[in-house]
Amino acid sequence: MSKFEIEGVGSIDPRHTNGDDRRQVGRAVRKLVPRTALGEWAAPSDRPDLVDLLEEQNASRLPDLVPIRYGRMMHSPFTYLRGSPIIMANDLASGPTTPLRTQLCGDAHLLNFGSFGTAERNMVFDLNDFDETLPGPFEWDVKRLVTSVLIAARSTGKGEDVGREAARGAARAYREHINHLSTAGVLDIWYERYDANTTFELALTDVDDRPGLAKMLNKARHRTSAQAFNKLTVVVDGRLQFRSEPPLLQPLDHEISKLLGEGLDRAVQTLSPEYHQLAKRYRVVATAQKVVGVGSVGTRCMVAVAVGRDFDDVLMLQIKEAQQSVLAPYAGETHFPSNGERVVVGQRLMQAASDPFLCWADAPALGTAFYVRQLRDMKGSADIDTMRPTSLLPYAEVCGRVMASAHARAVPPTPISGYLGSSDTFDRAMEQFAVAYSDQTEADHAHLVDAVRSGRLTAVEDV
Repeated sequence: MSKFEIEGVGSIDPRHTNGDDRRQVGRAVRKLVPRTALGEWAAPSDRPDLVDLLEEQNASRLPDLVPIRYGRMMHSPFTYLRGSPIIMANDLASGPTTPLRTQLCGDAHLLNFGSFGTAERNMVFDLNDFDETLPGPFEWDVKRLVTSVLIAARSTGKGEDVGREAARGAARAYREHINHLSTAGVLDIWYERYDANTTFELALTDVDDRPGLAKMLNKARHRTSAQAFNKLTVVVDGRLQFRSEPPLLQPLDHEISKLLGEGLDRAVQTLSPEYHQLAKRYRVVATAQKVVGVGSVGTRCMVAVAVGRDFDDVLMLQIKEAQQSVLAPYAGETHFPSNGERVVVGQRLMQAASDPFLCWADAPALGTAFYVRQLRDMKGSADIDTMRPTSLLPYAEVCGRVMASAHARAVPPTPISGYLGSSDTFDRAMEQFAVAYSDQTEADHAHLVDAVRSGRLTAVEDV
């Protein structure tokens, strides 16, 4: 968090003030940006056309995959929201904004929370996607989360009242946990983590959700390199390769695979020494291009098989392109020379425990950068579609607390706590924003569908 000016207070650097002063900093910000103002949303008259923004972003993406992105975004207003963080970034910057900055996830919707395995082989629950991470106003992450809660409730038939209560609950949980963390020790904040089993059990409280919960947790525990290896690879003429299932999974040709291998050699240099030594014991034997997610479709995403002792000892890696964060034009460019480094450092800063193989490298031949992580390492997430309405509120509250922890790892949380306060003013403002921006999201989704039907855009139904 950098210095900023507050009327009647002067130039403030929250890093160099004590706890009481930091809290006063946050309270003083209310004079600049009242908490109720954060609930306001109305599209400005000069709002860019969403198709123009998406097409501008697609200019750096693989053109044959862009129709898949649009096809997935058309599915529902919720999938549209997932696929359009660039639209919301532009909109957030046009509204009331506080100077209280922290490291942002940048794409904090409901499905970017979930379980994954730690280096100690424990399963934790945390934020798990950092393609857009960048320092910025804390409320931008909260606004994206609460909007995703309400639009998910609408899209899955859980109802407006359920969605509004859950959106307000997520904001309340964020505020209350930031307040709690503002009195905690620095290391206590840094070490805080959420056990996945306990977290999901607390979140999915409806007894009818329990069978699905047990199935999801069991599936997550078995989502390992060995499972991915068996599912995604095949032996052809005595040679191991990835299955060919175009356009979603396609083995790379020799030249691109060679370039990728050279990039991986550079990437492991950014690991800490002990993990660098570990990575050197593996050799890459097969690579492929793989389409993932919604918002990421069209960016270069590859997977690789790395063999250790033998083919019963494999490590499955995902290599994702790191482009400029959608927040950069509005929150400021990264100070890192590489967007790969931006993603990796942001993830390490916000997560309680990060993948030991998380690393990055530039790709000069492609004019971009990428980061590397394990593929399917005990990853799991709640099924929003089948979740009972009674479980949405506790699940949204858990996500709000997890986000508070992630923000508090990056900066002292006391100024944000001072701004939020102990009343429900912030919670209700976030509910108000969620309603207004969910309406906007539904209108934007309809606009996207119309653009496809009119032939302005080309979409391919999900394959």
